[in-house]
Amino acid sequence: MLAAFVSGGAVALQSRVNGELAHRVDDGYLAALISFGTGLVLIGLATAPLPSGRRGVRAVITALRTRSHPWWLFAGGACGALLVLSQGLTVTLLGVALFTVAVVAGQTLSGLVIDRRGLGTMPGKRLTVPRVIGTGLALVAVVVAMSANLSTDVPWWLLIMPFVAGLGIAYQQAANGQVRQLSSVAAASLGNFVVGTTVLAIAFGVHVLAAGPPGPLPSEPWLYVGGAIGVLFIALNAAIVKWTGVLLLGLTSLGGQLTGSVLLDLVAPAPGHQLPVTTVIGAVLTLIAVVITALPQRRPAGR
Repeated sequence: MLAAFVSGGAVALQSRVNGELAHRVDDGYLAALISFGTGLVLIGLATAPLPSGRRGVRAVITALRTRSHPWWLFAGGACGALLVLSQGLTVTLLGVALFTVAVVAGQTLSGLVIDRRGLGTMPGKRLTVPRVIGTGLALVAVVVAMSANLSTDVPWWLLIMPFVAGLGIAYQQAANGQVRQLSSVAAASLGNFVVGTTVLAIAFGVHVLAAGPPGPLPSEPWLYVGGAIGVLFIALNAAIVKWTGVLLLGLTSLGGQLTGSVLLDLVAPAPGHQLPVTTVIGAVLTLIAVVITALPQRRPAGR
């Protein structure tokens, strides 16, 4: 849970970095492609020297070629691509905190469904009282955090896009965890970035044909660390999801993400964006929801 919380806090920084890069180049598609592309290069360089990484890649290729595992288990990177793309397109307008709580809503609902039904070899989990209360409180936290911004001029589609991305992230975590069991953490992470980079390259190509080429790339090195943060997030989630389950992993990482995003909006707010008190309250409620969801279910006497 501590690893999930830390990785979630790092994603808040990734949202700010990718959002700023998209603003500088005036192209969210290019910013998303750069983030995923640099992540692909980093995880590729890390995987190649590892014998376990090479064995894992061969296991994934064999599974795809023989169709021993369904293809959709290897498509989690497409969901990650949607999240990174939504960062580049919406963060500068929504602010990091509001963007994050929209993702919380989608990921919480999706995580609850996947945890209940299971995915692949991951068995379903029964709906315990703490899980139901924690999930409900997380959704209340989203409404509270968004309440101050619902009457502004923020277009509704900007809120829908990160919400849909949150729906996909819970699936990405579960699917990458399944690939990790088949291969290795490095191979699962590499496959995630291969799929995501491919999807974003196609989207960027279509966007260039429709809107023209982007602006020149900025020179500040910190604008290009989003890919490295993504590698950390994907690798940690793939490694720990089999112990936490999707719902608890999602709520814990998003608790860290909300905490980090509130701190970012306090210390270095986006231009023209102020952090509402209701967003801070929503972040606190989300952390309480994480604690409630993590409570062990009391066993009946005699068991």
